[in-house]
Amino acid sequence: MSFMDSIKSDMYSAMKSGDKETAGTLRTLLAKLKDQQINTRKDLNDQDCISVIKTLVKQRLEAAEMYEKANREGLAKKEKSEFEILNSYLPKMMSEEEIRDLVQSVITETMAEDISDIGKVMPVVMQQGGGSIDGKTANKILRELLE
Repeated sequence: MSFMDSIKSDMYSAMKSGDKETAGTLRTLLAKLKDQQINTRKDLNDQDCISVIKTLVKQRLEAAEMYEKANREGLAKKEKSEFEILNSYLPKMMSEEEIRDLVQSVITETMAEDISDIGKVMPVVMQQGGGSIDGKTANKILRELLE
């Protein structure tokens, strides 16, 4: 079963059980995945789907923060709920300790010496981390180790 089929199946289950929030979130996700499929003019692989989900997760977090700053707790709660639903489809992310170990090994491997080498280290870190590494955390750790 493909990633999109799995999401469709979950959406139909949510619709049947009356879980409107989950069904709506998954409907939005499927629409974004189909948009991506149309834009790229090819079938999406699992990595492409994960990339779209990561984008949606990031948008939900940013929206929740903005709503909290504006004292709109109801909307912030809705965004956080959607974040949880979408986040359940992402692979388990690496811990900060695992990211630190990976960054350290890539620094050694690429013989990076200072902050100007960040451009050659970061792509290798992201490639080796696959879809389970948070780029923001990796970048922060990399800057900390190279300074």
